[in-house]
Amino acid sequence: MLDIIHDYWLLFLVGAYPHGPLGGIAATLLLSVIGIGVALPLSILLALAQLSPFKAIRYPATLIRFVIRSIPLVMLIFGAYFIVPMIIGRPIAGFTSMAVTLVIFESVYLAEIVRAGILALPKGQTEAAAALGMGYWTRTRRIILPQALANMLPSMVGQFVTTIKDTSLGYVIGVNELTYAANQVNSSLLTQPFAVFMVLSLAYFVICFALTQSVRVIEKRLERRNSPQSSANKSTANKNSAPQPIAGAH
Repeated sequence: MLDIIHDYWLLFLVGAYPHGPLGGIAATLLLSVIGIGVALPLSILLALAQLSPFKAIRYPATLIRFVIRSIPLVMLIFGAYFIVPMIIGRPIAGFTSMAVTLVIFESVYLAEIVRAGILALPKGQTEAAAALGMGYWTRTRRIILPQALANMLPSMVGQFVTTIKDTSLGYVIGVNELTYAANQVNSSLLTQPFAVFMVLSLAYFVICFALTQSVRVIEKRLERRNSPQSSANKSTANKNSAPQPIAGAH
C-alpha cells in the first residue's frame, strides 16, 4: 500500500493536471466548496420562502423540498448530465453537471438546517426587533440570520463532510475526482484492487476526520460563548470597567 502511495500520490492529489483535467483530492474539494458555497445563499432564500406567511411563496418552496429530497442523488446526477444539455442545446462537462447537481441537492438540505436554526431562536428576538420598528427584511438580516447561522455552523460543516463523500458519485459520469483517480490506478496495476481502494478509503477518512474534529472545536467554542458562566463573566467585566465615582465628589 505504501508503494502505491509513493508511486501514485500525485495522481491521487491532482489527477492528470497540468497535462489533463484537474482531478483527485483537489477536484473533490473543489466540487465540495462549489456545492456548499453556491448552495448556501440559495438555501437561505429557500428557508425564508418556506417560513413565509404568504402561501404563494411557501407552498412552491415546500414542494421543491419534498421533490428534491425524495430523489436519490445519483438520479439527480444523471438528470443533470443528460437533461440539461437537451435544454440548453449543447453538451456540458461532467464536472459542470456534478457541480450543478450538488448545488441543487445541497441547497435543499442546507435550507432545512437554516430553517431549523431560525425556528430554534426564541420568539422574543423577533418580537423585540418588531417593537423597535424594524421591518421584516431588516430584522431578518440584522437580528435573526446572524444568530441562526452562528448556531448552525457545526451542522453546516457536517453537511460539508457529507458533500465530500457525495462527490464520489461523480465517478458514474466520468468526473475526474478522487474515486475516479483510484480507479485509474487500479486499471494500471490490475492486481492490487484491495490496496488501491484501501488508499482511497484512507484518503476520505483523513479528510472527513479532520473536518469532523473541526466541528467539535467549533461546538465547544459556541458552548463556551453561550454558557451562563460566560455571560456572567462578561457582565462582571462590564461592571468592573465602568467608571467609578470620585471619592468626595457631590
